[in-house]
Amino acid sequence: MRESSFSWARWCRRGLAGIVLGLAMGPVANVHADTLLIVGDSLSAAHGIEREAGWVALLRERVGDAHEVVNASISGDTTSGGAARLPDLLERHSPDIVLLELGGNDGLRGLSPQQMKLNLRTMIEKSQAADARVLLLGIEIPPNYGAAYTDAFRGVFRQLSEEYAVPLVPFILDGVALQDDMMQEDGIHPNAAAQPIILDNVWEKLGPMLSRDTDRNECPVRGFPAPCACLASHVDRASSQANAFLTRRRCLRARG
Repeated sequence: MRESSFSWARWCRRGLAGIVLGLAMGPVANVHADTLLIVGDSLSAAHGIEREAGWVALLRERVGDAHEVVNASISGDTTSGGAARLPDLLERHSPDIVLLELGGNDGLRGLSPQQMKLNLRTMIEKSQAADARVLLLGIEIPPNYGAAYTDAFRGVFRQLSEEYAVPLVPFILDGVALQDDMMQEDGIHPNAAAQPIILDNVWEKLGPMLSRDTDRNECPVRGFPAPCACLASHVDRASSQANAFLTRRRCLRARG
């Protein structure tokens, strides 16, 4: 009987270890670095400054190895061009989050806000169909285009944000556009000094999107993938399961 008891205890220890290991290994497979895809124009392509000084490069530095940042921005691009390029980008990069920074060139060329809205809607829908979340980066245009046009232009971003329940940065150049020392000589493109401010504008909405993933995939102890730093909780749960099994086993043996 002692030999039997000893063997049973040893089996229980192995079983408990297996349960703990199984719980520990399961969530690790879900930990992954999100891919951030930026589809924009010259504001995101670091026009007129060193590419390493642009806000997208600064974003890459801020997230480090935790996330992959793909910059697919092209100077001069419009929402029409972005909509045409997006399907291939989605297929190639399989992004988790798509940042849409387009519309400025539509406005500067006086293109139809309704057409711009249709193009952005197409991009949002294609991104969501590819299981990517979307962040809209809005832009303003000078008032000399007339109140009716500027109001319609501004409304596109707000309306799409509400319609598709996607976060919106209302004006990516907030705190920059009216500051002469933050703009290049053309008065349209921000200089290198403005890039950290632009990143902060974007981060206000992007940061919480990334935090949700971090909370899901990491333990509270920074830098430890789940469940390494939270192993105690997994052990407690495994112990409860093992104790319940042992109690049932003892009851069955007592009846026998």
